[in-house]
Amino acid sequence: MVLYDANKVTPAERVILVGTALGRKPRQEAEYTLDELARLTDTAGGIEVARFLQRRDKPDSACFIGKGLVEQIKTAVADLEADLVIFDEILSPHQMRNLGESFEIRVIDRPMLILDIFAKHARTAEARLQVELAQMEYLLPRLTGLWGHLSRQYGGIGTKGPGETQLEVDRRRAGQKILKLKEKLHKIERQRETQRKGRSRFHKIALVGYTNAGKSTLFNCLTRADVPEADQLFSTLDSTTRLIAAEYPQNIVITDTVGFIEKLPHQLVASFKSTLEEVNQADLILVVTDISDPYIERKIDVVRTVLEDIGADRIPRLILYNKIDLLQPDEPFPASDGIIPLSALKRSGLSRLKAEIMARFG
Repeated sequence: MVLYDANKVTPAERVILVGTALGRKPRQEAEYTLDELARLTDTAGGIEVARFLQRRDKPDSACFIGKGLVEQIKTAVADLEADLVIFDEILSPHQMRNLGESFEIRVIDRPMLILDIFAKHARTAEARLQVELAQMEYLLPRLTGLWGHLSRQYGGIGTKGPGETQLEVDRRRAGQKILKLKEKLHKIERQRETQRKGRSRFHKIALVGYTNAGKSTLFNCLTRADVPEADQLFSTLDSTTRLIAAEYPQNIVITDTVGFIEKLPHQLVASFKSTLEEVNQADLILVVTDISDPYIERKIDVVRTVLEDIGADRIPRLILYNKIDLLQPDEPFPASDGIIPLSALKRSGLSRLKAEIMARFG
């Protein structure tokens, strides 16, 4: 069985984006998440050709959006020769099937897009296993919608009687694949545990933050490493641990981790458990944020929520307001206990961070 591959986006694909402002959600907030969806689409290699945003009291059970907007998008699909429609929401299997039938092209939702980007950026065997497991677990309950046309009985000699539908076969095989992936990841988790025991004499610092906040740049700055840096969402998937630079206390290791994002599929959080366990084992968490982002507080809240979800909310943390070089010279920024402004790219403002680290672990 070849599993459905989360509708991989190729550079040639023309994409229509769809968002909603539900209930009392401000339109500006919906536009912000739709802008982020556009960046995710670009990261995946898609080309945005149109976007639609609809205000609704609640989602439509059949198509999530109203019939009128469905017809507008259907027309746009034909006029713009679109290949794919991406919703900035989580669609039910029923909604995804109905929308696909209406538009006559592929329809995916935000979690499927994020999963695709993770698959694209996974480099190590562990990351690839983690992403594949998350994809499988997200797609399994959606097999009815994705492969409904295969839900029929086989015919021929030896197949008389109840038998199994193609859909049932696919579900069973997908379930078996998930079990095998979990077994492989469990072996890797045991190896990680052995590695962590080998670092027991070190103090541990974990870098966390919203995707593209500058964690990898700061990591390289603090460790003299050469982890790839890119102005792109989810450029880092594999956690990397290094000794801190020589001018700091030499009993400290730092771990760079995968970035967080709104509406992160919970299957990803679960499958990356062994990677995120590095955060749980930390003595100090550095929350890296982009001070130039107008939605910085919202993104800090996203990070805070994920830390709570993985049980790391009890660990001491410092908030780093990174990218101060992007601010205007006379633009003020907050500076208080627990908040440190700096620019990892320009290597400026690091003295206070160094003082904090020295005071804790020196």
